[in-house]
Amino acid sequence: MGNPFQDQLLKAGLVSKKQVHKAKQEKNQQKKQQRSKKGNAVDENKLKAQQLADEKTKRDRELNKKKEDQARHKAITAEINQLITDNCIPRDESCDIDYNFEHNKKVKRVMVNAELKQQIVKGKLGIARIEGRYELVTKTVAEKIQQRNAKRVVIYDAEQDSVDDNDPYADYEIPDDLTW
Repeated sequence: MGNPFQDQLLKAGLVSKKQVHKAKQEKNQQKKQQRSKKGNAVDENKLKAQQLADEKTKRDRELNKKKEDQARHKAITAEINQLITDNCIPRDESCDIDYNFEHNKKVKRVMVNAELKQQIVKGKLGIARIEGRYELVTKTVAEKIQQRNAKRVVIYDAEQDSVDDNDPYADYEIPDDLTW
């Protein structure tokens, strides 16, 4: 039950059995090649789908990491704000002295009294920034804040003032009541 056209050619004697057999083999080989090409196309589609899935998971991981970083930063900010509000040193009407300090290359000021000013100069108090204003905190609280975010605190330590050997004014003492 082969090809009726081939059967007619064979009966007419125009082709031999070998030629018919060879034609069938060639036809079968062509079918096999077409099937293998379809298999390769399927494999290529699978590879593309796998690559797309890998890229999507990579993007998802990056987005998750960014969200986690933002959440961590938000938690640290809230923790710092809580530290400052719970541990700030109250200032009242008796604070009539402007204490000037530099922060972000700008001169800022905080109203203090003489006792608080001396504690800041000695390094027992620090100045922390919260929501655009500055509050006085103890040195230990300021160090905790500085560990979490160094940009939120201004600490004045006596150890930070290093003496330069070539300083021509090293022999002259700076008066305590000097304000700038």
